[in-house]
Amino acid sequence: MLKCLAVDDEPLALRQLVSYIGKIPYLELVAGCNNALEAQRIVSTQTVDLIFADINMPDLNGIDFIRSLTRRPMVIFTTAYSEYAIDGFRLDAVDYLLKPFSLAEFSRAAAKACSLYELHHPGSDERSAEHPAEEASAEPATESNEREFLSVKADYKVSLVRIAEIVYVESEGEYVRIHLADGTKITTLCRIKNMEASLPADRFMRVHRSYIVNLHRIKSYVRGRVYLNDKDFLPIGENYKEVFQQYIERTYRNL
Repeated sequence: MLKCLAVDDEPLALRQLVSYIGKIPYLELVAGCNNALEAQRIVSTQTVDLIFADINMPDLNGIDFIRSLTRRPMVIFTTAYSEYAIDGFRLDAVDYLLKPFSLAEFSRAAAKACSLYELHHPGSDERSAEHPAEEASAEPATESNEREFLSVKADYKVSLVRIAEIVYVESEGEYVRIHLADGTKITTLCRIKNMEASLPADRFMRVHRSYIVNLHRIKSYVRGRVYLNDKDFLPIGENYKEVFQQYIERTYRNL
């Protein structure tokens, strides 16, 4: 359950935020505030995981409000002014909702926040079966689906990536490039060892200092490389060959 704070100086907009929060089963409203100064006091005295904050407010706007926080929760900005988007994402905002927004748009943004929270707080889930990733993908919530998505921050937004669609991950120094089954690629600021720790170990394996492969996507292998199809392959690093061979011997029966 994510503890949420809604901040908006417009009474109707604040009422809508409060109403939308009440419709999402994994969100819990801590308070609704009509100014950022009041919100500051609440954040300093109560646990808040996620803030829905308007940007254009008197006295202290939403951007400066978030900047002022020493302990910064996740934030989703809500505003009628699209020109603030870049400033919002520079503060690592989870999402940016442009008014007027629907419950469906609000729900998708909330799902991103919840998925991101779970990524950084594994095992902390106290919610019911209505997992946000399943809502975002229109799939029924089941225990087997619980870790089917990975939240990835790239291009000023957080994308929910279906783990099964990841073919392989490639290191690019301080970044990793995620190669998906549909041919698209997502580049995000993350070291490959951190990405390795975020992926399920029973489905992904580091086969090279620069590559992690989805084991279910391997079509064939020869000494020193794994093939993803008839022509595309990844190298197997010398330090990873023994572990990979043990996986093959443990998983497949030789004819």
